[in-house]
Amino acid sequence: MPISDSRINASGRRGFWSWLSSNQSYCRASFFLLGTKRRRFIFLAAIPVLWALVANLAPLLKMLDISFYEAYPLSRGKGIVYTLDNWIEFFILNVYTIPFLRSIIFSIILTISTLILTYPIAYYLAQHLPKSKQLLFLLILLIPFWVGEIIRTYAIMILLGNRGLINLILQYFGLIERPIPFMYTHFSLGIGIVYLTSLYMLLPLYSVLEQIPKNLLEASADLGAGPWKRFWRVTLPLSKDGITSGCTLVFLISTGFYAAPVMLGGPSSTMFSETIAGHFNVAADRWPVGAAFSSIMLITTIFVAASFLKIMGRGGKGILR
Repeated sequence: MPISDSRINASGRRGFWSWLSSNQSYCRASFFLLGTKRRRFIFLAAIPVLWALVANLAPLLKMLDISFYEAYPLSRGKGIVYTLDNWIEFFILNVYTIPFLRSIIFSIILTISTLILTYPIAYYLAQHLPKSKQLLFLLILLIPFWVGEIIRTYAIMILLGNRGLINLILQYFGLIERPIPFMYTHFSLGIGIVYLTSLYMLLPLYSVLEQIPKNLLEASADLGAGPWKRFWRVTLPLSKDGITSGCTLVFLISTGFYAAPVMLGGPSSTMFSETIAGHFNVAADRWPVGAAFSSIMLITTIFVAASFLKIMGRGGKGILR
């Protein structure tokens, strides 16, 4: 009688997976790990939880610990000495508090600007383009983001430079005689960060606007609501989830940019990230100060983001009320 069991290969030997599935030790281990629904959930959740703890939370906790060191790295034979001087230094010197406040306020302004500039694009993609063309236009918008941050920053420098595209066009049409100094100002830094963060605003907005049922807009139009009233009473409230997610992402990301402020900003637009990096680029005994300043920025940005989420109604009760 011919053997038809697919678990036996052509040479008459059982395959590896067949042997493994019949192994008693493997079966006992599988039942121990995956025997119940609760165990399967714990097993599947263990990897992302460990990744979050080891790759994300652990470095932050270590940075917080180093912020209280008197010196780091430690010299041979010298023990750890804890101090609060690294944190106190931030509050007693204006040379640190001014860039800090500038970074927070600048990030808030840029977040609002990114929302205003990106919302119409997301709305057009989601509500006015046919479904068959939405993916194509999204891919076109995503192409610049396939390259790194530094390359995109150089693109902004080429665009805004004295011999950049904007100045060349203005001079060609006779609108200006001399190049406008766009570079190394708040303007160039703002344009660069808005460009670098626009994707993080566009995708959450598009995903929410695309899910708004068009029959709601049609029903409101039948009831006499004009275009602006439909937008303020229907579209905008239903897109609150995307606005909240996009603004939170853009704010958190913009406060941590380093390359863009260095390459696009000037002396009057120094960001706090540059101040923090300066402490890690000098003598080793300034590392705890840099860690303390990093912790202050992290705590502040989390507090601002949490306050924004609370104001927008995401404190556990959902976006729409």
